[in-house]
Amino acid sequence: MSRPSPRRATKPTTPVLLALLGALTLTGCATDATTGGGEDRRGTLSLPTTGRGKDDLIDTAQQVLVERCLEGRGLTLRHAPADSPGSSDRDRRLQAALFGAGRSELSVTLATGYTVTGHTDGCLAAAQRELYGDQPLWFRSRVVVNNLRAEAQQRMDRDPRYHAARARWTRCVTPSDGPRPERPDPAVSARCARASGLARLRGRLEPALLNRVRADRRDQLTTYQRLRTRALQRAAALYAARTVR
Repeated sequence: MSRPSPRRATKPTTPVLLALLGALTLTGCATDATTGGGEDRRGTLSLPTTGRGKDDLIDTAQQVLVERCLEGRGLTLRHAPADSPGSSDRDRRLQAALFGAGRSELSVTLATGYTVTGHTDGCLAAAQRELYGDQPLWFRSRVVVNNLRAEAQQRMDRDPRYHAARARWTRCVTPSDGPRPERPDPAVSARCARASGLARLRGRLEPALLNRVRADRRDQLTTYQRLRTRALQRAAALYAARTVR
């Protein structure tokens, strides 16, 4: 299997931009004290109690902050039709305003070999500074936390027992009269995973390695949780002040 390029930038190309704009344009979040945040009947600031509610509140606040920033630059997420005059130039301006332009100021090289880059300018970075306080620190901790499973998978790939089980699985799914199919039949793949011991070994190694990776990245996890809590409180305060609809 060929190894992918070790560098990966977070600034998207124009086709990806439209998909990300759709992700940013949320429908809003619930507004009660258990899921959406805001104020309870006593006027005390309340926070969501579910993971989905917390994500929705932060995402909605970020969306509103991004839209305000873009409006200040004479832009909007509500893009014009692709065939309208000047649409491609507008998309370029929107991408630069949203994600930043020029050379990336942020860079994190992961244990897996990938390098993820990002910008400190742009409306998305400005919204993250408003919510998380320290946008570069949030960027670094988020990138590490989002790739914990990939790091655990890399460690598993290096385990001689896993390597041997993978080789047995490959022999099992390869027909005797031809090359191994690029995508083996799911039923054959599952049968061979059991017969080769791969399924049993993966079930034992995967959670143990993930726990080890989490222990090794404890500082980044702590920072991630601290900044996310700060963003949740800031988003709830914005909502309570009725600046987030």
